[in-house]
Order: sequence, then C-alpha cells, then structure tokens
Amino acid sequence: MKTHTRNQRLSLLLLVVAAMSFSINPISAQNSTYVPSDNILVNCGSSGNSTADGRTWVGDANSNYAIGADKTISAIPASQDPSVPTVPYMTARIFQTQFTYSFTVSPGRKFIRLYFYPSNYTNHPNFVDSDSFFSVSAGPFTLLSNFSALLTGQSSVIREFSVNVSSNALKLTFAPAPAPKNAFAFVNGIEIVSMPDIFDSGSNELDQPPIVGTTSTFVVDQYTTLQTVARLNVGGNMVNPPDDSGLYRTWENDDPKYIYAAASGVTYPKDPNVTIKYPASVPSYIAPALVYGTARAMGKNTSLNLIFNLTWIINVDAGFTYLVRLHFCEIMNAVSQINMRVFDIFINNQTAATAFDVIAQTKGGELGVPVYKDYIVILPKSTESQFLWIALHPNIASKPRGYDAEMNGLEVFKLNSSSGNLAGPNPPMLIQQPGSPTPVAPSSNSSHGFSAGIAGGVVGGALALVLVLLLVWVVLKKKRARQGRDTGSSDGPSWWLPLSPFTTSTSSLPSKLCRHFSFAEIRAATNDFDEALLLGVGGFGKVYKGSIDNGATRVAIKRGNPLSEQGVHEFQTEIEMLSKLRHRHLVSLIGYCEENCEMILVYDYMGQGTLREHLYKTQNPPIPWKQRLDICIGAARGLHYLHTGVKHAIIHRDVKTTNILLDDNWVAKVSDFGLSKTGPTAIGDTHVSTVVKGSFGYLDPEYFLRQQLTEKSDVYSFGVVLFEVLCARPPLNTALPEEEVSLAEWGVECVKRGTIGSIVDPYLKGKIAPECLKKFAETAKKCVEEQWIGRPAMGDVLWNLELALQLQEGVEEGGGVFEADTDDDEVPLAFVSVYAMPKPESLHP
Repeated sequence: MKTHTRNQRLSLLLLVVAAMSFSINPISAQNSTYVPSDNILVNCGSSGNSTADGRTWVGDANSNYAIGADKTISAIPASQDPSVPTVPYMTARIFQTQFTYSFTVSPGRKFIRLYFYPSNYTNHPNFVDSDSFFSVSAGPFTLLSNFSALLTGQSSVIREFSVNVSSNALKLTFAPAPAPKNAFAFVNGIEIVSMPDIFDSGSNELDQPPIVGTTSTFVVDQYTTLQTVARLNVGGNMVNPPDDSGLYRTWENDDPKYIYAAASGVTYPKDPNVTIKYPASVPSYIAPALVYGTARAMGKNTSLNLIFNLTWIINVDAGFTYLVRLHFCEIMNAVSQINMRVFDIFINNQTAATAFDVIAQTKGGELGVPVYKDYIVILPKSTESQFLWIALHPNIASKPRGYDAEMNGLEVFKLNSSSGNLAGPNPPMLIQQPGSPTPVAPSSNSSHGFSAGIAGGVVGGALALVLVLLLVWVVLKKKRARQGRDTGSSDGPSWWLPLSPFTTSTSSLPSKLCRHFSFAEIRAATNDFDEALLLGVGGFGKVYKGSIDNGATRVAIKRGNPLSEQGVHEFQTEIEMLSKLRHRHLVSLIGYCEENCEMILVYDYMGQGTLREHLYKTQNPPIPWKQRLDICIGAARGLHYLHTGVKHAIIHRDVKTTNILLDDNWVAKVSDFGLSKTGPTAIGDTHVSTVVKGSFGYLDPEYFLRQQLTEKSDVYSFGVVLFEVLCARPPLNTALPEEEVSLAEWGVECVKRGTIGSIVDPYLKGKIAPECLKKFAETAKKCVEEQWIGRPAMGDVLWNLELALQLQEGVEEGGGVFEADTDDDEVPLAFVSVYAMPKPESLHP
C-alpha cells in the first residue's frame, strides 16, 4: 500500500479544494490565466497617479516615458461628458510638432491601446478640436494617419493594435498633419499590455487560415501588425477588461448594433451543469469563459430557419486584409451529440465552411469545449463604404436532427498592408467603442458639420395644391387636437422654388455609367412621340412605350414637360441615382437624352404597369393575395437596399403605388427617383432638413410639420402602400366620412379596434389566413406611427412581410380555413417569437 508524506497529503488536499472551487464557479476560475510581463498605463498630461478598474495609471509628466515633455502642452478638457470616465480622459498631452514616447518593454507581442477624448481646452483656448489631425506610428508601422477623433462622432475613442516588438524598446510617435494650418496631435491615455501571440499561424499549412472564396491559405506571422475592428460577446453582456482572461480586452455585446435588421435570433446562457473545459488546442486566454458561456442561435422554428440566415455586419475599411475569428461552444444539454446542430458559414456571401458541427469539432464530442476558427477576407480598394457580412445557415445535406445555427463570439482584425500601413480613410472607421455612448454629431461650430441642402418642392396644379393642403391641415389639426396638443401657428413650409429648365450643364451627367441617346434615336424609338404609344402622364411629363436596338429591346421613355414643376434638378437626380444603383427591385435606367433642350429618360419596359393600376379604378382583374404579398416584399427589398446597401442612405421621398412598377413576370420595382435625397452624412445626424416634397396621402406627418426628412419617412409612405394594397382604396378620399378620409388613420384605427377585416378589399374576403392578416396589418400600423422613432426600419418591415407570406403559405399548404379574423386576439406565440434572417444575397440579389 502506497503511503503519502504530510506534504504530499497537503498538496493533494489543495488540489481537491481547487478542483471543487472550479466546479462551483468554472467561469471565474479560468478568467485570469495569463499574467502580462508588461502592463503599462499612462495618464497623458497628468503629473500624478490615478486608479481606475483596480489598475494604476501613471502620469506622464513625471515619468521616463515622455522625454522632452516640456516641449509639449498638458491640457484639461473644457467639459466632461458624464458618460466618459475621468481616467484617462480628463487630461491630455498636446503636440504641436512631432513627439515620441519611448517605453522599455520585454520583446514580444503587445496590445497597444490609445485613448482619445475630442474636446476644446479651458487652459489652452487656441487649440480647437476641429483642428486636430495627426498620425501615430509604432516603429515602421503607421497606426493612424490624418486621424481626427472628432470626426468619429464619439464622445471617447479607443484604438487597439497588436504589435510585435523585437527589442526592449517600443516607440510611439505622434505627428500633426500638414493641414490645417493649426493642426495638432493629442492623446489622453496609452496602454501597453504584453500578450501571447494569439495570431501566429506558424509554418504548418494546416494551421493557416483559409482565404474565403479561394483554395489558398494565408500566413499571419510574428511580423504582422493588427488593429482590432470588433470584438463581440455574442449573445451575452459586455465583458469589461478586468473580467477578461488577463489581456484586459473589452468584449462588446453584439445586439443590436451588429445584428442585421431583425435577425436577433435567441440568446441563452450555458446550462447550469455544463462546465467550460478548454482543450489543449484552445488556450484559455483566447477568449474568457464568459464569452463561451453565452450564445446566440436562430430559434426553434426549423421551417423558418431554412429560409433565413443569422447575420452580423461589421463596418470596415476598403483595401485591407482582415482576419475574422469565430468562437463556438455548445453549452446546452439539448445539443450534446454529433449531427444535432450543423450549419454553413458565409463571409461576404462566400462560403467559408460547410456542415460545421461544433460538437464534432471538439474531437471528443463533448459539451462545453470551446472551438475557434480563423478566416481571411481580402477587400479590394474602393471609395464606397465596406462591410463584412458574417452569416450562418442550417446545413440541409447533413440531415441534422434540427435546423439551427449558433455562435458565441466574434472578432475582426485589420492586417497591415505591405508598406506597414494600418490607417484607413478619414473619417476613421465608424465603430463605436465599448462603453461609449451612441455617436453624436460634431459640434455646430465645427467646420466639418453637415450642411443641409434645400431644393424646390413639387406638387400638382395650384388649385389641387390648395385643396389638398387644406385637407391635410384639417386632418392633422384634428388629430393633434384629439391628442391634446396645440398646433400653434406657423407660416408653413415654402412649397416650391422657381426652376429654370434646360439651363444646367450636362457635362456632369454620367454618360459612362449609362447610355446617352441622341434625340433622333428617341424620336425613332417612339415613332415621333406617337400618342398611340402613350403609357401615362406623370409629374415629370409623358411616358411612351418604345423600342431600341432595331426593335430588340422594349423601353419606357419619359419625356420632360417644360411646363412641369419637376425640372432640371429632378432630371439630374434621377440619372445620378439610377446610373449608380443596380438591384432586382429597382427600375433600371438604360440612358438619357438632353439634346434640343429636351430632358428624356429611358427605362426598362415594365409590362404590367404600375401597382395602382391593379388595385382600384381599373379594368384590370384584381391581384390574388399571395401575389400582392410578393409585390410588397419586392418593393420592400428595393427600399431596404436604398437605405442600407449604399455608402450613404438614399431616401426615396415619393413612395406610392404609382411608383411601384411591375415587369412581365410581376416582379416589383421601385421607380421615379427624381425627388430622392441622400440621407444624413454626418455621424450622429438623424435627419436631413429640407423643404417638403412628395405626394399627399403618403407624406410622413412629422416630415410635413418639421421639414425633417429621415429614412423612416419612406417607411411611413410604404405603410400607406401596405394599407392601399390590403384595402384597394386611395390614400385620401374626401367623399368618405371624416374619420375615414385618410387611409393611414382609418387603417390604424381599425387595427386597434380589431375590425381590420371589415375594410379589406372585398375580393380578398375569406382568402387571407387570419394570422397573415394580423401580421400584415400590424406591420402597416407600425409603419405609419406619427413619430419616426416608433416606426420600424425597412429591414424589419421586410422581415415581417416575409413572415406574413410564410404564415399564408403554411395555412394554404395545411388546408387551413380562410376566414376574416376581426377580433383583437394576439397571433399565436409560435408565429411571433422566432427570429431569423433572410440570406444577404436574397436582400441584395
């Protein structure tokens, strides 16, 4: 029998106690597994030491880090944002010339974190925050260039980099930009923390991350410098630096900033009896157990999961290579075996992995075992905004027991270019740092502020304008009176400015992006504007059916009327917008003609005409309900693309059933961009101030009263379209009783009363599934909320319409009963609690 000495028994006892404490609280026990050899915290501009989060920040005025600091300026911000911590943000070091901090460190990889608080300074009024443009370098690597903390729109800014130091010295150099004249550099805090090389893929090709979309791999070695773009605790709360695994990282909550539209899925913590067990291949400092202990999945409705993706979007800089690190860990007893949850991984619409099974990846097939995967994405140079799309979708081919997908953590890192550059364009990446408030616009006295443009209004004839204005004024006044608010007095908006047709220079028109037609070609295409080919008359002018390319291509030709109130501005806007936009659900501009003082636009021919022509006051047969849903979904996709798929959101500003066209296959396409306007371009701005344009009955009341245009103005108009599609009546009808004049108001009232079925198009009676009707009507109601903040985004509208279609198809396929449901009961939970997301490619075909 083996005996133990007293010391051996004591050691065994200590091991048992440690094991017991780990099993009781397995997450906290593994959080501090790495102890950095260098842990330097500098409170720049301060002469004393300060404590924050249990760590001591050393003032640089009395340190050896800032040799020659007497040539710089110590400054105090003029004010303190209550959401921003005092340390290290409430003192700053200002540099009017190039200045270098020198740190003695051990060789190896370091996290460098730079802290900035854009502000004016009470003790140095000559330094204005809008003049601060500068670069930062670490040895041969350019970390920031022409950087302005103010232009990020954030109250406080953190930039994190990972740099390998080959010697015992790390030097950080700050240099003011050549312009403006009074440019200066500043920094509030510097943090340097040693770290294990969590990026080096080594020489083994099996360990090197694949380049998404290719069969090649990529080497991330010790010479690579990286910038952290995003670090997310997927499905969990924010993890603060003291709770990280010794590297003092911040793991931001992924919802709602990074989740795409309504694709929030379901979140859950680990089951109580599941312990996070790091395998040898995953050191515990890769990510803390707090990250692996929560997750986000698609939900339990497998039939819906099959048509959606769970999607995250990250704003990035073009022209760089990115390392995308995904963290996985199965933490539910319900998913404890291989082939229970299998999914595909897509990055930027490219397949990164197929049939990914987290349990199978653990080798031992265990619960609670972390797995992480790295992928490389190379983005080409571009002047447009760039995004990384990370999407998960159930894998069908493997025939798993359930169709679902999940993820626990997500990191994105930018890699230096071949020249050692990591600096993106200015303004820098608009990524809100953990713990900082919602981005706000630069101060109004800044020269970088946003200036709103004002353009002329467009309305029909003068008499019609007066009558409609009076009608809308009466309706709004009575609504506001019912809500107990005084309408007050106002001179009202200026409705139009005189236009001078045909005085514009056509040199700016994008002839390289769309086709330029001669006037002779247009006359030939329309048989000299034969009235027999007339398709209709709009605010811009007459629209003719035509053919080009020797009759091979049918087109619609819109000829501007010199007497129309829509003139040069609308002509140019239509060309500039549509020549750059290509989408399945936007009408395609083929070209234009501006010869002989003409303003002519040439479009794809839409064989089925406008949506309005199939709803009321028409000889056309009524459209079936499912087809109406498809049309609404198509139009919503087009508008969603305008709002989110381009560099700056485009607000259509004239969404109505006559501007939703139908091609030969009944595919809906949004048209008429003459009134469109680019949305807010300054960070933090929520609206564009502009004179009111649009069509009455569809006008956002908040825009009408305040002249503040937002993307939600399109959402309001689209909500009216939804009621119009459902009820087959005009948006305004003065022949009806007063409370029914406005379709939007009357539709909302009927939804509230539970009587929406009573105003549905008679043709549709008994043909709409009750759950579908409720979802559709509730969506329309939310769209026409009086205040823009209460309306959903167009992506959420699209999601709800897709769900309404699924509900309709589910009842049809199941042989359900179609009865008009007019009570006010809620939709069954099974239909409303599932969150998933359409594939990115389905939204951007």
